[in-house]
Amino acid sequence: MTKPTPLDRAHAIMMKAPDDEDARLAYYAMLADTEIFLLLEDEPEGDVIEPQFADLDEGSFVLGFDSNERLTKFANGAAPYAAVSCRVLAEMLTEQEAGLALNLGVAESSIVLPLEAMVWMQTALDEAPQEQQAQQGGSAIGTLVSPNVPEVLLHTLDAKLVRAAGLAKVAYLCGQEDGGLLLAVLGADEPSQAPLAKAASEALVFSGLDDLMLDVAFYNDAPGLREQFSRVGMRFEIPEPPKAKPVQAPGSDPKKPPKLR
Repeated sequence: MTKPTPLDRAHAIMMKAPDDEDARLAYYAMLADTEIFLLLEDEPEGDVIEPQFADLDEGSFVLGFDSNERLTKFANGAAPYAAVSCRVLAEMLTEQEAGLALNLGVAESSIVLPLEAMVWMQTALDEAPQEQQAQQGGSAIGTLVSPNVPEVLLHTLDAKLVRAAGLAKVAYLCGQEDGGLLLAVLGADEPSQAPLAKAASEALVFSGLDDLMLDVAFYNDAPGLREQFSRVGMRFEIPEPPKAKPVQAPGSDPKKPPKLR
């Protein structure tokens, strides 16, 4: 039996409370950041892939898995596949008017996500601003207070920052006098700032709190700043970057998604 994945846990929580919108949003937030292993008809040809489709009563679905081990189990052995971020896959399937059959028969998180779910995910990701009031922390820090934060946002933001491994050192979520929130990110270089601001925006959207004001500011990592923010802020650890691993192509680069045949 394979070890439960983060997506397994999010799925279990959602299924235990089918009417809980927060649990459902948390599942989709986790799914958006999950790498999906698509079962293919044949080995990729350049940047073109031909996924295997399952025609069900609800429509046409590609067969995807959240690990290569699960794909292999489903296929009863090694099989051609492409690894694609689900945020990229949602856009691809929306264009192809197909859904996603995920982990069919190989995990308790088995689920059939119709085209409508893919369209919703793509729309939610597109609606999250590319930068959520992102600013370089060069000016004096205003008055900050302990944040009053819904638990769903804490969980979603934590999951987003855990997946931002290597983009920064640490982040603190603080309250502001006007009732908004400030996410102070320390140790992020300039190329990492836009993805981190986007991740914070998506955390709001997938928490159902996209009308809440959240500023994201970036600072150099210094002991004095850590101490200042830690007095009132909630600390989020950002992991070290993972060790380099061989690139799987096609599909491993979200900026160059494969073409579906």
